[in-house]
Amino acid sequence: MSLPATVDSMRPKVLALEAQMREMPQVELRTEHHWADGMYCRVLAQKADTLIVGKVHKREHFFIVTTGRVQVVMDEGVRAIEAGTVLVSKPGTKRAILALEDSTYLTVHRTNKKNLAKIEKEIVEDDPLALFDARNEQRKLT
Repeated sequence: MSLPATVDSMRPKVLALEAQMREMPQVELRTEHHWADGMYCRVLAQKADTLIVGKVHKREHFFIVTTGRVQVVMDEGVRAIEAGTVLVSKPGTKRAILALEDSTYLTVHRTNKKNLAKIEKEIVEDDPLALFDARNEQRKLT
């Protein structure tokens, strides 16, 4: 499996991919949550050959691949990223991530909140069609 490689207008392609994925079986990723002085860190483990589309974030944050290798589609294009890579995600970024091998990555956000639902409301744009909640657990759409 590979993701589209063109750089122009990736957002519509990511949104179309996400719409198609809503019709497919879903997998919940093991997700850990950590807090430190004014920071929230979300750690995700993704098995090889699984594909996710993330939510749109309101603020700049770090995206760090700690193990494995992933292919990431963002508004600015497609990148293969391996363990040790640190990216600064800009506000409004929406990513599709294909795990090329078992991988772990994390995001780090500025917040003083400890409640996951409140954190998500602060740092993520509202998406009534989101399949997963702030804990990264599948939710039922009504």
